Amino acid sequence: PVRRLIATGLGTGLLPLAPGTWASAAACVVFLAVAWGCGGRGVCVNGWLIALAALACVGCVATGGYCETCFGSKDPRQCTVDEWAGQWVSLLFVPLGTGPAGWLIAAGVAFVAFRVFDVIKPPPARQLERLPRGWGVLLDDIAAGVYANLAAQGVLRWLLPL
Repeated sequence: PVRRLIATGLGTGLLPLAPGTWASAAACVVFLAVAWGCGGRGVCVNGWLIALAALACVGCVATGGYCETCFGSKDPRQCTVDEWAGQWVSLLFVPLGTGPAGWLIAAGVAFVAFRVFDVIKPPPARQLERLPRGWGVLLDDIAAGVYANLAAQGVLRWLLPL
């Protein structure tokens, strides 16, 4: 059904080994496509990222209860639409450098930062997991995305010419 497709981040949650990592990688591929389609213009890229993250957030909250019931746990690993949202938050307003090489560097730095913060879950991310239904599934990843964004901003401002 459609809600399973949404909840599993277009099926990335059903991939073997580390579904959250697959979902984050897929979100980075979408980011790269958006950057290319926008010609690297930050306003366009960020507008798309905000819209995509908002849609992923709505999808996560709307399917959160379904995920818990269907997969039998509070924050099941198969539910990866939250990773898509968090990864896009980590990419918001980051320096893009010039051209595809800069976009790829930005995606790589934000990807690594998001995966690190999603795994270690510094406060309040771990505490946000306890919220009911889709909110707990979503908000720990949004917090990880904010932390990753701050880290990526620092690294990219150092690495990429503005």
